Amino acid sequence: MIEVQNLSKRYGPFTAVDDVSFRAESGEILGFLGPNGAGKTTTMRIITGYMPASEGTAIVAGHDVFAQPIEAKRKTGYLPETPPLYPDMTVREYLTFVAKIKGVRKDIKGRVDEVMKRTWVADMANRHCAKLSKGYKQRVGLAQALIHNPEVLVLDEPTAGLDPKQIIETRQLIRELAGNHTIVLSTHILPEVSQTCQKVVIINKGKVVAIDTPDALTERLRGAVTMYVQAQGPVDDIERALLNVSGVVRVNVADRKDDTGIFEVDTEKGADVRRELSTVVVRGGWGLLELRPVRVSLEDIFLSLTTEEPATGLADESANTAAMTDTASNHGEEAPHA
Repeated sequence: MIEVQNLSKRYGPFTAVDDVSFRAESGEILGFLGPNGAGKTTTMRIITGYMPASEGTAIVAGHDVFAQPIEAKRKTGYLPETPPLYPDMTVREYLTFVAKIKGVRKDIKGRVDEVMKRTWVADMANRHCAKLSKGYKQRVGLAQALIHNPEVLVLDEPTAGLDPKQIIETRQLIRELAGNHTIVLSTHILPEVSQTCQKVVIINKGKVVAIDTPDALTERLRGAVTMYVQAQGPVDDIERALLNVSGVVRVNVADRKDDTGIFEVDTEKGADVRRELSTVVVRGGWGLLELRPVRVSLEDIFLSLTTEEPATGLADESANTAAMTDTASNHGEEAPHA
């Protein structure tokens, strides 16, 4: 549904986007993740036809963004970093205007009412856009992206400026839109990706550094699985017993207090030794207080891939697809075009 190949954007000697390639399947939510200034907004503007590329191709809903810009835009809804509102229009007037220029022909009033309700702005229908709070402006921006029911949605920081309740509602809406819409969600907020996206593209300094599902990225970064074990009994004896379990490669005593120890147990990749760990503790006559895998967070992955000295092999593994910059993203937003 969205296919980007070898996309680059240069401003004189400065390269903002460098040979970026990724694909989003039909109905999928793809998270476009990177630090501020990584190239996210520039890439979003290129694939929505708001900005030309220096090199590369972008296919959206079967249309080449550069060769067939009008057809591609008809299939695309775009929420830019700054919502493109007209301050002198009321919310209803603005959405009605956008519906007309985006080709909605039947029951425009009904469509506007439906989208306002879905994005929680119906109570502001008669308020001028200039008088809206930042959170409401963001939601009206999302409404204009949805007004023509596009196949593809490109959302640049869709929860910026929202309060915690609005963030939860917006994430839920994005999840509901998946399946009927292909969504590219650009953000630097890690929970945004982990809670909404099926696939993640991580970019840094103009280049792609990783593409995979959140779970697969976690597994690749983690390598050996680490188990957290809290047990009550002689700490040294428990440590020795855990180390003797087949599949265990290292045991670290993270903390000890009186007769209770906290152990970090590294195991071979692919080995599930939870049953064996619990059995050895119980058979030793000791108390098993907690046993769980230690998960690598998306934050760990993000930092590993976007810092100067990556902490793990995942960054090394992705080095040939590395780095990305978005300084050029601060070139003003536009009001919606047909």
